[in-house]
Amino acid sequence: MNDSSYEQAIKKTHTRLKTNALNFWEVSAQAIALISPSMTAALIVPLMFGTAGSAGWLCYLFGTIMLLFVAFSLNQFSKRYTSAGSMYEYTVKGLGPKAGGLSGWCLIFAYMFIGIAGVTGFTHFATKLLVMTNVSGYLSHPAITLFAVCVLSAWFLAYKDITFSTILMLAFEGVSVTLILMLAFLALAKTGVADPSQWHPAAGHGLKDIGLGVVVAIFSLVGFECATAFGEEARTPLKTIPRAVIASLVLTGAFFVFITYVETHALAANVPTLDKLDAPLSTLSENLGVKWMGVLISIGAMISFFALALSCLNAGSRVLFTMGRYGIFPISIGSSHKKNLTPHVAISSFALIQFLIPTTFILLSYAAVGGWQMAPLDAFNDAGLFGAMGFCGAYVLISLATPFYLKKIGELKAHHIAVAVIALALLVVPIVGTVYPVPPSPLNYFPYIFAAYLLAGIVLVSIRSRSHSEIDGIRKVLEETSMAPELAVPLGLTASGLAKGVR
Repeated sequence: MNDSSYEQAIKKTHTRLKTNALNFWEVSAQAIALISPSMTAALIVPLMFGTAGSAGWLCYLFGTIMLLFVAFSLNQFSKRYTSAGSMYEYTVKGLGPKAGGLSGWCLIFAYMFIGIAGVTGFTHFATKLLVMTNVSGYLSHPAITLFAVCVLSAWFLAYKDITFSTILMLAFEGVSVTLILMLAFLALAKTGVADPSQWHPAAGHGLKDIGLGVVVAIFSLVGFECATAFGEEARTPLKTIPRAVIASLVLTGAFFVFITYVETHALAANVPTLDKLDAPLSTLSENLGVKWMGVLISIGAMISFFALALSCLNAGSRVLFTMGRYGIFPISIGSSHKKNLTPHVAISSFALIQFLIPTTFILLSYAAVGGWQMAPLDAFNDAGLFGAMGFCGAYVLISLATPFYLKKIGELKAHHIAVAVIALALLVVPIVGTVYPVPPSPLNYFPYIFAAYLLAGIVLVSIRSRSHSEIDGIRKVLEETSMAPELAVPLGLTASGLAKGVR
């Protein structure tokens, strides 16, 4: 399809999203739900303890500071430019269409696998609750059934309305985090605040342990950038989105440092040890004599994991949607529902894959193919590591893109370069941590799988990416045919461009 015919196809395709739909709290809710504080408190702290021991809280502190530098680079775009394409379009503006396409390719991988972590985490806690109520025996294939319940429910909410689904996520995560904090303060009241072993966290832990711990921290913290995927649906997006990016990262980072310290301290003498627990908050509530809180927190965790799956579906589908509008994927992927104003084809495609991947591995376990065995909790851990790899790729590209973009628009300063260099230097820690020291099987194969995925992405964007001039032409058509007149900042227009005409 040549250039003009492609633009004609766009004109015939409904590509408008719901404008002025999300305020600051609702955009922040998307990001916080994707970071999922409850997920870390309920499942990842034991993984962190097994990796870095008493240095866990330090790994979260380092990870938060590291990603703040990425966020500062990201916000150089988000305060000047609004889009549904998140870091895909931002990277296009700094490094060109092919690098931008690769960034979007990494984001799709990241949102897909973190979303799968949400689906499998939901299934893990739902299964525990079903066992408590003696209902699990009525389900012949409980894991697959619960995968379907989670994905179908998330699909329906994402398909129908972005505002309602966001408010629901805010409520779910708010209740869950409140319960966890109540339990944490009760634990400190009974065990005391002092824990000398955590005041000297590096003792007994080398750089290898801390490096691997930072990889785990990245698994917890990724998702703050998803606020940028709602640029066409947020109110006053050039103000709302940058604030949501920083607020979601700082608030959740502080929560992770605190809850890791508390769980490590309060469960120090527990048998089995923290790294062997698959529901540490339930164990903690039993130890404190408030078992009923453990049940409530398990329910809250299950709902929080559902919110995570929903948030990834919302954010990931918008990256797919934008890449569809610019021709990397079929134009049908870039279409929106005429009534709901949601990217319904992208949402449905994303949800289907989000269900099929974990279901395939569970079916292989049922068949015991090659001795394969995988429980939902195993799938959760593996999906989280894959997702972190995807985010690291996108974070590297956006950090590289920032100084090039600012130079193009004549606003590059020395401190912008310094922030980008620091972000890239700090990102080396989790990237190296995925391959050295060599992790046990099958984790040692994961970097090769991701590398193969990247290679496929490079081939795809090399074939399908369009030039800057072609992208500008498509963007112009989108502005003319898709955007509502009440949108404060037209699609693709930067803050400086309002005054200078810079695109």
